[in-house]
Amino acid sequence: MYLQAKIGESFCGGNPVLARFGWHSFLVSKDLNIFIMEDVDVVVETPKGSAQKYDYDPDSHFFRLKKILPSGMVFPYDFGFIPHTKGEDGDPLDVILISEFCSFPGIVVKCRIIGGIKAEQSAKKGKDKMIRNDRFLAIPTCSSIFENVKNMDDLPKKIMDQLEEFFVDYNRLEGKEFKALKQMDAKEAGKLIEVDD
Repeated sequence: MYLQAKIGESFCGGNPVLARFGWHSFLVSKDLNIFIMEDVDVVVETPKGSAQKYDYDPDSHFFRLKKILPSGMVFPYDFGFIPHTKGEDGDPLDVILISEFCSFPGIVVKCRIIGGIKAEQSAKKGKDKMIRNDRFLAIPTCSSIFENVKNMDDLPKKIMDQLEEFFVDYNRLEGKEFKALKQMDAKEAGKLIEVDD
């Protein structure tokens, strides 16, 4: 979700204003270069370092073990979703939590979105049809090591390269293809997030 800066102008004479919509808040200003999307609740499905993939089951409200990764392969960071959102694949929007800690399935972590990977992947195993399935990047607001990271460009390039490689390898194991189309900054990622209240 994205709020045009002109709203900040009309309500406060061009000075920055904090606007709230559903689960999100935004700092907007007369300067279009200032865009901070804050306070996004993310539900963790699979924790950092896990060799097991867990999925939230909305029907039972439990977390199910989906698969076991090959020996030596683990999730590089916590992986989860933004509640009340929906991607082209029909699931809530995927989020990677970049932080110094690992959590556990089911925990809700307050985060700020710093960007994302615009991507396509095979709809089903062995199928040629590609669908959009972006990965959004977030920093937990309680992180101390990453507290100054506000945009994807603030991260070492190696982190982004490793994340893209992980999703390519992970999908290949399922017989699917994953294509990273481009990297998005916080502003572009924010425009793609819509929450159903």
